[in-house]
Amino acid sequence: MKLNVRPRQVVVISSALILALGIGFAGSLMGNGFAARSGNAITVTGSAKTSATADNVVWTLMAQESSPNVASAVKKVESTVAAASSYLTKGGVDAATIETGAIGTYAIQQYINGNQTGKVLAYQATQNVIVRSKDVNLVKKLSDGIGSLLATGVNVYNNGPQYYVSNLAALRPQLLADAMKDAKLRAESITGAVGSKLGAVLAVTSGPVQVTAPDSVDTSAGGMYDTATIPKTVTVTVSVSFKTSK
Repeated sequence: MKLNVRPRQVVVISSALILALGIGFAGSLMGNGFAARSGNAITVTGSAKTSATADNVVWTLMAQESSPNVASAVKKVESTVAAASSYLTKGGVDAATIETGAIGTYAIQQYINGNQTGKVLAYQATQNVIVRSKDVNLVKKLSDGIGSLLATGVNVYNNGPQYYVSNLAALRPQLLADAMKDAKLRAESITGAVGSKLGAVLAVTSGPVQVTAPDSVDTSAGGMYDTATIPKTVTVTVSVSFKTSK
């Protein structure tokens, strides 16, 4: 008997056979690949942290005054800056560590229904007073007690001092070494649990340094640097790939 198969059916049958063979072959490769990767290498993350204390501080106070004319606003802000500087020096801050920025002025425009009328209501003048010091505890004390200055009518805005650690570069090498040890311990625990042996390091990637408050769990992909606290926690992480064997 002659088998009667139409050309279209032949194409469909051939395509189905090729697809089935391809899927089976790809599945075989995929299975071997996963087995090889899981059997030959493992990647783990190690971390290490240490405590640090800020030894540098930058404190910025912004003096701000307004008046019907520019000259009067400038004089008022100069008086405010002098009062703020006096508060700092009387509190024990070395005058050499106090900087004053340039005076800035701008007009306060009148608006009606969201539109400028062209009328100037007043002029505002601003000037920054900046303290750069290594006596972080003194600056913190003065910042906490600035209410006594504000009570006299002096208009200064205090966003709080910013505290920095100067020896981060010196801390980093030991932290990285400790993070590598942590990664190795984790890898040994994992491979030992499945009857494998840990081999040589294949690759290492270090993460950014995280400088946070002692009780903080915040992290950032680009690294964090908390400046609001004097005591800090410095953390580093490493991602390590190890060779493994049965």
